[in-house]
Amino acid sequence: MTEVYELPLAEVEKLKKELLALQTTGRNDIAAKIKEAKSFGDLSENAEYDEAKSDQAKLEARIQEIEYILAHCTILDESALTTERVRTGLAVRVHDHFFDEDVVYYIVNAPQASPLENKISDESPVGKALIGHAVGDVVTVETPDGNNDFTILEISK
Repeated sequence: MTEVYELPLAEVEKLKKELLALQTTGRNDIAAKIKEAKSFGDLSENAEYDEAKSDQAKLEARIQEIEYILAHCTILDESALTTERVRTGLAVRVHDHFFDEDVVYYIVNAPQASPLENKISDESPVGKALIGHAVGDVVTVETPDGNNDFTILEISK
């Protein structure tokens, strides 16, 4: 089954910009690295060549990933989002009972996830558990360290 991503317009534009940069500047930079590495001679023992080819593979994989996301996404109508229940595209402030602290999570699609920015995937254990719940609900999440309870304190755009 093909996954469909619901992304805000700004995220789609960001991905398009990244894709264009990778397809132009990124590919040109890699081609230059490979050409330079080839000039060093014997490719079988050429670490620079191996590194450039590895970088090329990573770049092409990222290009394919972005193309897939863009081909399988719909634009999220942020104006139609309500804050009655947790869903993708919203922020949720919860009380984490394990750490006894309040945390704000942004529920996003997997490609947008960034734990350092508290952007958690709607497919992650915490994201999946919070989806569909309302302010005041206590949600139990199974984690590798055992169950953890979160109380939903606020839902916002």
